[in-house]
Amino acid sequence: MASKSRVSILDYFNIVCEGENGKIESNCKACGTRIQAKRTVTSNFVTHLKRKHQAMYDEFVRKKDVKRETMQTCAGPPGGRVISQSGTGMNKFDYSDPRQSLISEAIGKMIIRDLQPAQIVEYEGFRELLQLLEPRYMPVPCHYIQQQLLPAYVSQVQQAAKQALKGAESCSMSLDTVGVNCGYLGVTCHFINTDWNIRSALLACLPLPGHSNTQQMITEFDEISDSHGISGKVFRVVADSSPSEKRSAFRLPGFHIIGSDEVEGEDDCSDEEAVTGENKKAMGSNENHKSLDQCLGRSRIDCFARLLAQCVKEGVCASSQISVPLSKAANLYNYIIATVAPEKLLQVFGSSVDQGPSSKHWNAQLKIMRQMVESMDFLEDIVDRSDLVLGSLEKAVLRELLEVLEPFEEASDMVSGDKHVSISLALPCVLGLRKHLAEVNTQQCSGIVMGLSQALDRRLAGILEDPLYVTATTLDPQFKLSWSSDGDWHKQVLLEEIGKHSQPLSPLEHHSEAQPSPSKRCKLFSFIKQRPTAQAKTVEQELSTYLHEEPTDEDPLQYWKRKSIDFPLLSQVAKKVFTVPATTTSVDQIFDLVSITFKPQQCRFLPKNLDTLIYLKANYRILWS
Repeated sequence: MASKSRVSILDYFNIVCEGENGKIESNCKACGTRIQAKRTVTSNFVTHLKRKHQAMYDEFVRKKDVKRETMQTCAGPPGGRVISQSGTGMNKFDYSDPRQSLISEAIGKMIIRDLQPAQIVEYEGFRELLQLLEPRYMPVPCHYIQQQLLPAYVSQVQQAAKQALKGAESCSMSLDTVGVNCGYLGVTCHFINTDWNIRSALLACLPLPGHSNTQQMITEFDEISDSHGISGKVFRVVADSSPSEKRSAFRLPGFHIIGSDEVEGEDDCSDEEAVTGENKKAMGSNENHKSLDQCLGRSRIDCFARLLAQCVKEGVCASSQISVPLSKAANLYNYIIATVAPEKLLQVFGSSVDQGPSSKHWNAQLKIMRQMVESMDFLEDIVDRSDLVLGSLEKAVLRELLEVLEPFEEASDMVSGDKHVSISLALPCVLGLRKHLAEVNTQQCSGIVMGLSQALDRRLAGILEDPLYVTATTLDPQFKLSWSSDGDWHKQVLLEEIGKHSQPLSPLEHHSEAQPSPSKRCKLFSFIKQRPTAQAKTVEQELSTYLHEEPTDEDPLQYWKRKSIDFPLLSQVAKKVFTVPATTTSVDQIFDLVSITFKPQQCRFLPKNLDTLIYLKANYRILWS
């Protein structure tokens, strides 16, 4: 056993012959140089390796160190007993060992997914855990994670993104910002590949100084577009009109859940978004700088998911009578979560009780509220405090609130999450919400209905007349023009918009499918009447044929993949408009997580290279799909 684990300099040489007195002659395995020495005095071999083959010499030294450490840990007390704690007597992995590499990769994945500092690999508790799970693993230093592993992953993502974007005909971009004193800019690209599958990739996550302005953001955006070769391919840019404003998750006023990191005295229903003094100063000093609308023009649009959330916020805050019942419901919820056994609450809240970051969002809180209202009799039976029980009027207010907000909750759920959702859903959502508010009957929450209606008209009504949204919805095969009350007018709007973005096909493209290649048999079959050559359809003809077909629930991208030959002009436009997202991006969701986990005053506690970790976390599927 000892011979198998022996480390010798002679492993790097081939022994040619052995003479008297232990003299040997050997050839270097790397270069073939002949070296003479005694077997017991190997300095000549070591010197050759050190001077001529540094990498091999470093490997030899490392193996010797590992062997020495192993022998030390194996040393036991007198009497011949060997005491080995947690298997430390085992040989350590070589750095090139597949198992060593696999564990190092798993550690890197953990650091990325959980946004952990790279220093975690040097924490005593973490190393003890590694020793327990795999005593043969050789812990990697922090600087290896920061300077080699993470940069290597970044390089892989960048190369994969650039390669994928080469084949993209067009794309849309999202600009997301987070934080104020320690802010970041995320630039995300959305495109449809040759197989008609939507793909998204975070192209960059950049730290923004507190005095940053719109012009600096546009400069960064242009440089990123140029470096990825998409400057002339960008169809639309989804960005907030005022990127310097502080965005935060909207919560139901008064519904404060213990453990959701509520800030004492925070006003969820302020009319204006909070802006720090530093940002106000920066905004004031940059009044002459162009806005995003001026820089990006008609290519900039607002994120529908954020507009919808702002609409709900304004509508809810217009009804002052709901905050007291919500506050009392929150007190009841906090009490039962703290005092009632979890198994008793399974029939109310399901398999788990959400007290994490997602409980800060209004639609997650509304789900908790619905579960409570539907099981109120059961909750009242298990609560031993009468002051926490809601009165009949308070229950009526909450039931009306649930009824009024249910369609808004459905719409928010539809345009939230990891899946890319196109803007084709925006227009039908607005129409559905309008219809709901016009028909809902309320006795206790009339103020919220009026507030929601006004917010809907102010923030979302423009979508109904916007040619881009009309085009996207009509080219969605499940809608077409079934939503329109004036089909002829919307059809004309659609034709004008399609004409801007579709390129005429060349005659070769038109007839490549229809014209068979000439052959000698043409004369033989000349008596057969020739079929007329298929003429290219105009946009009007394609649109008329498309609209004549019945709507279908088929996925829009798969539909246009199948129909791209029948409707070549329409499919060109479809491949552009369906890149525009209605939903928030993955980096925006990560930004929300960062803002919840690390408050602005805690910026000094942020993991080093947080921008790199965010970049890799958003592109996790590219590395490990």
